[in-house]
Amino acid sequence: MRRLFGLALIAIMMTCGLSARAEDTEADPAKVSESLKAIFQFGSVSTKQSLNANTVTLISGTIGGTYVQFGADLASVLDDGNKLRVLPIVGRGSVQSVADILFLQGVDLGIVRADTLDYLEKKGFAKDIKKQFTYVTKLYNEEMHVIAPKAVKSLKELEGKTVSVDLPNGGTFVTAMVVFERLGIKPKFVYVEQRIALERMKAGEIDAVIAVQGKPSKAVGQFKDDRFHLVPVEYAKALQGDYLPASLNAKDYPNLIGDQERVDTIAVPAVLAAYNWAPNTERYRKLALFVDAFFTKFPAFQNPPFHPKWKEVSLAAPLPDWNRLPAAKQWLEKHNVEAVTRSRFDEFLKQSPAAAKLQTNADKEALFKQFQAWEADNARAQVRGGEKR
Repeated sequence: MRRLFGLALIAIMMTCGLSARAEDTEADPAKVSESLKAIFQFGSVSTKQSLNANTVTLISGTIGGTYVQFGADLASVLDDGNKLRVLPIVGRGSVQSVADILFLQGVDLGIVRADTLDYLEKKGFAKDIKKQFTYVTKLYNEEMHVIAPKAVKSLKELEGKTVSVDLPNGGTFVTAMVVFERLGIKPKFVYVEQRIALERMKAGEIDAVIAVQGKPSKAVGQFKDDRFHLVPVEYAKALQGDYLPASLNAKDYPNLIGDQERVDTIAVPAVLAAYNWAPNTERYRKLALFVDAFFTKFPAFQNPPFHPKWKEVSLAAPLPDWNRLPAAKQWLEKHNVEAVTRSRFDEFLKQSPAAAKLQTNADKEALFKQFQAWEADNARAQVRGGEKR
């Protein structure tokens, strides 16, 4: 009996000792986690208010696309406890994001494609819709990927063929509709989510799959089948008013492009957009809070491990026919970050291989309207310089 009592006493002493050491070596999660603090204070009105006051929601895009990765990057860099939280939401594509920004309660920002609002107006779905939007910044250019059997050498060969253009509420759908219509090519369109469409193409049920995403696209990059390749998209006259010449290479997609090969295509800008809130509203205050944090920390996005497309972003790049969010415009002016100038564009033309294809002033003007990527280095330098002032 005494022996059992002694063993029990030793066990209790050991447990107490371990507990004491644990307190010495382990951090209390409630002291380092704002989320745990919020849970412990569940029911507190002040906690609820503080969590909602500085949370900004962002509609991104579908799984596998660039929008989702950009949303995750923004949350990773900008989240700052109760001072600011960026809450990215998986979306359904550019068209749906336009509707979400306009109508969903609590949605502050969204990533949309530059040609989406024009498409909605030209097709009669909306009138003066751009007046309801502002933009924080033009983000990057999204390339048009056309995946098809190697026997298909050009878009013209898709006439009458079954072509998947993603779901009708996405940006790929809009861009594909515009491009094929302007080029006078009439495929048989089907509306299938891209990952499923690629599998159906392998099975011979679909002749080609369109994906308009920033390179390198995760969904396209994971597609591996030696029977298929990327089809070139000619930078035709009919496309030059709204799109930018671009190219894809083996480094982007070693599974679809051979070594030393290049596939010409087109690209369309992605835009970080918001509803046109009045400056004296609470929703506008949250947008201004986001802009200050985003623009101030912008250089961090252009280094690993963040998406390589961040290197194309130029905060000050203008977006024709769009109104910039006043808070964004004011930040850029305060920090002396200038927009693209004609002289720098002329310099870009001299250095760009795409410029050799532009024969007329009208061609050059069309490219100038879309020109953004080359200016990114200048804008990054200006932002860093503004931080030191």
